[in-house]
Amino acid sequence: MKLPIVAYGHPVLRKVSEQINKDYPNISQLIADMYETMYAANGVGLAAPQIGLAIKLFIVDCNPFAEDEPSLKGFKKTFINPVIEQESGEKWDFNEGCLSIPHVREDVSRHATITISYYNENWEPQHEEYSGLAARVIQHEYDHIIGKLFTDKISHLRKAMIKGKLTDIANGLVKADYKMKFVGHKKKR
Repeated sequence: MKLPIVAYGHPVLRKVSEQINKDYPNISQLIADMYETMYAANGVGLAAPQIGLAIKLFIVDCNPFAEDEPSLKGFKKTFINPVIEQESGEKWDFNEGCLSIPHVREDVSRHATITISYYNENWEPQHEEYSGLAARVIQHEYDHIIGKLFTDKISHLRKAMIKGKLTDIANGLVKADYKMKFVGHKKKR
């Protein structure tokens, strides 16, 4: 089932998410719904706060970047209770967007390599290192579960330049090609 994506300005996007356990209700269905929602919105990642749940869960599918990085072919993962243990390597800029902030893209500087521990969808513990675009997408989604957005990582000048767009999004004055949920708006777009 496609779920509405929470828009910029919603308080859940600023909450530090809670860990979950194997008994979390309907976790398999939730993960399936998140993938369906992400694909319908043409995203490469989606975190639980973006669908209104302040829990430590996000998904990524980096297949769209496989042309630039062939190692990303088939790179589809679910991250439950992740912890980024280390960020290393030189920082590099890349133009990022976010499903919760439609029609806004900015260059964001992130570390080249990360080491992360998490549980996969089968609750098997994982400890892995990622570099390049995979590391970037994971860092972007990880930020969501600690209450941060990519707009927090841009300069004050760039943030001032997009303030009007962010205000419009928070007020529901934006159209997206997918269902969205806005602060104070009962209607989903």
